[in-house]
Amino acid sequence: MENTEPNHIDTSLPPQPVSFIAALRFWGKLGFISFGGPAGQIAIMHQELVEQRRWISERRFLHALNYCMLLPGPEAQQLATYIGWLMHRSWGGIAAGLLFILPSLFLLILLSWIYLRFGEAPVVSAILYGIKPAVTAVVLFAAYRIGSRALKNWLMRLLAALAFAAILVLHTPFPIIVLIAALLGALGSRIAPSLFAVSGGHGASKLSYGAALIDDDTPTPGHAQFRWARLGTILLIGLALWSGVMGVLCWQFGWQGAFTQIGWFFTKAALLTFGGAYAVLPYVYQGAVEHYHWLSAAQMIDGLALGETTPGPLIMIVTFVGFLAGWHELPLGADSMLMSATIAALIVTYFTFLPSFVFILAGGPLVESTHGNLKFTAPLSAITAAVVGVILNLAVFFALHVFWPAGFGGDFDGVAALIGVYALITLFRFKVGVMPVIVMSAAAGLLVSL
Repeated sequence: MENTEPNHIDTSLPPQPVSFIAALRFWGKLGFISFGGPAGQIAIMHQELVEQRRWISERRFLHALNYCMLLPGPEAQQLATYIGWLMHRSWGGIAAGLLFILPSLFLLILLSWIYLRFGEAPVVSAILYGIKPAVTAVVLFAAYRIGSRALKNWLMRLLAALAFAAILVLHTPFPIIVLIAALLGALGSRIAPSLFAVSGGHGASKLSYGAALIDDDTPTPGHAQFRWARLGTILLIGLALWSGVMGVLCWQFGWQGAFTQIGWFFTKAALLTFGGAYAVLPYVYQGAVEHYHWLSAAQMIDGLALGETTPGPLIMIVTFVGFLAGWHELPLGADSMLMSATIAALIVTYFTFLPSFVFILAGGPLVESTHGNLKFTAPLSAITAAVVGVILNLAVFFALHVFWPAGFGGDFDGVAALIGVYALITLFRFKVGVMPVIVMSAAAGLLVSL
């Protein structure tokens, strides 16, 4: 790929410092254009921040991405928070992270209401029928995109295959898979360092896009240097923000109240699930559908379809899950369905994303001190390989529910499979973006209904 900078710009010199207001404008724009799930969002950020604007170098970008891949929560939103923090301190990180999710939050609340009020309408059902096979193809494509960059040798491919088998056949909890992968990476950095000396989520590139504002050899700024006092302060603030809201919910509705249980479940989802949205969804499905019965399996897949059509991190599907939970549980009474659903959606979003901000603001200084340290990067590379296997498992999970809607022993939906194959070919062969594929698949669903 050639440098995308205009020819008259001297890329041997770093760009001018970026003001906080200019950064806010970019993060706000990113919140509205960040379609395509985590793979697509990270690609957009790489193109904008590394290739075109040169705010951060390729190596520093990938180093931050590796850390975000390790964390529970949405890696694309965490990456935006990390870069915002690195450039403009804590408030820069908070602003970047919030602007990344706010457009999709309001849009998903609106779409969730439309879905519940008009979801049974033939037109809406036909659109969702076409979108759901495309979503399955998009998840499979995400596994391919991440895998093509992360699985650079036979050992990484073996780790991905073992992770896929562990979660599909043995139903191994994903945190255990992550822990084992990290331990293997730490061990491998000593035994066979060359096999682990690859970057995480999007692979190392030997390309150079010119000097960056935050370049490979740019000294770590003062606010990004590790201090125990700062770490303790951020952890205490995060704990206070969590316990304060949870305490109010317990006081008003009791521990067994719907709002309180929603907050507690999505706190666990935020802390106990790793690998971004594609890895967290099986956990959310297990709890929200099978344990709490807040929504059905079909509604869960419909929610993912809506999530794929909106900007922001794909994990925002939890906003849809929260909205349906509030709508069905009615914590505020039968006369306040919309209010109950909206508050539940806000509670879910708050408890899902709060840990992400704490992880970045607290852990960022530690990450900034580990550039080029194989002891740190090898576990991340191994984890990223395992995540590929988990995402592939999720593709299988959706395929079973979409192509065999009555269960694997029931009838096979050949039309849905054809739409899925079409979407897959369009993504792989013709390199069409996720949104056009979703739109065309929705149109196919309408044609089938006619």
